Amino acid sequence: MSGCRTMSKDELEHQFSPSHWSHRMSADDVIRAHVAALKAGTEKARSVTQTLLDVPYGDGDGEKLDVYVPSSSSPDVPLLIYFHGGYWQFLSKNESGFLAVPLVQRGVVVVAVGYSVAPKGDMDLMVSQVRRSVVSVVQQYSHISGLYLCGHSAGAHLAAMVLSTDWTQYDISPQIKGSSALKTLRLLICKHLELTLLILMNRAAQNVLLISASYLLKLLLKMMGRS
Repeated sequence: MSGCRTMSKDELEHQFSPSHWSHRMSADDVIRAHVAALKAGTEKARSVTQTLLDVPYGDGDGEKLDVYVPSSSSPDVPLLIYFHGGYWQFLSKNESGFLAVPLVQRGVVVVAVGYSVAPKGDMDLMVSQVRRSVVSVVQQYSHISGLYLCGHSAGAHLAAMVLSTDWTQYDISPQIKGSSALKTLRLLICKHLELTLLILMNRAAQNVLLISASYLLKLLLKMMGRS
């Protein structure tokens, strides 16, 4: 922790902003390319899979799910819940269907979760929303063979918070069989952004996904027995 406290504001911004690390594009171009790829992948998924879009799991404007369904699913189908990234302040479920196609083709139901990013939502609200989204999915899909959690960046932190849930408060016992690999990110509280106060509002450990998309897909399919 002492090292980050000695860094300048500009150095902190660079160290904790992956978009600044590219040698081929500017930070803004990296973000634009990333968003374009997510949107294109999601549009493809919606065009080639069966979908249930904007399924409510709560009363809030952003409390919606997008569900990608295999054309012929077995009664004991596995289900993956995806929490998008975006530094808790960017992106939405509307760019989160990009990973659905290879999973749906192997008989996996994919659910992309919407939640209220900052500044509309604070950390307490986001954690509450993702937990309630899981409750809603479990209640609607009680026949599934197993529940798997996947999160990218900020979404990986939220997936970790789901794993820390006391489910007796919700009167359910979700059979979570797998989750994406997580790594501690405590240094994030040193970052010189308005997000600092947002993150410090929640005292549980922050975690972030550090795993390649291709490896993650192989790992998830292996856990589900669909490789």
